[in-house]
Amino acid sequence: MHSYFISDLHLSEQRPQVSQAFIKFLASDAAAAEQLFILGDLFEYWIGDDAASLVGAEPILQQMSRLAEQVPCHFIAGNRDFLVGEEFCKMSGFSIMPDESVIDLYGTPTLILHGDSLCIEDHEHQLFRQMIVTNEQWRDGFLALSIPERIEAAKQARMESQQHKSSISMEIMDVTESAVLDAFVSNDVRQMIHGHTHRQATHQYKLEGNGQATRHVLGDWSQTASILIADADGIKITNPPI
Repeated sequence: MHSYFISDLHLSEQRPQVSQAFIKFLASDAAAAEQLFILGDLFEYWIGDDAASLVGAEPILQQMSRLAEQVPCHFIAGNRDFLVGEEFCKMSGFSIMPDESVIDLYGTPTLILHGDSLCIEDHEHQLFRQMIVTNEQWRDGFLALSIPERIEAAKQARMESQQHKSSISMEIMDVTESAVLDAFVSNDVRQMIHGHTHRQATHQYKLEGNGQATRHVLGDWSQTASILIADADGIKITNPPI
């Protein structure tokens, strides 16, 4: 048996081909898996479970629910869809896991996370995480707005995010090596899987005491998908076309 990991699909009505590729994946490959993990930013933005139909998410959630009836499915929220809640779980059948969760992956303790918590040199994004993503008071206030108001706020946030990305270097937006090493040590693991940076790769580390560690990074879904497949023999990342 094998497990799948994906992240950073950024599904939206503006990219129907990616949504169709995801629905096809759920109905075919994922249905034969032992379990599926989505590591955040499944949607370009998520403004609340009560707005699912208005952002075109219902067909996607329906297919997710069909899969979840057959296969254990898990979701870690990203910085784009951190407002998923209990209704999302009911609609999709997915269970929500905390960011930075440790799982037993075929005998190997493995840290799984979205990945933005590792980008500590991107000070503006870390401020966003502190003030909004992890702030329950802000969430309650935002969800109390009307849906049109939330949609406008999400569009404004996306525009500001694009401006921010264009104004700083790619190195700052990538993970900080010291944060990666701290995450290995604090979670007592030697294997890590995350997304967020869109920089698909596998990185090797030497820890203190000559310990070896591996970090697997998922890419986004655009022209191709980025699908990590894990089984008892190891890990590989595939890129089927979209």
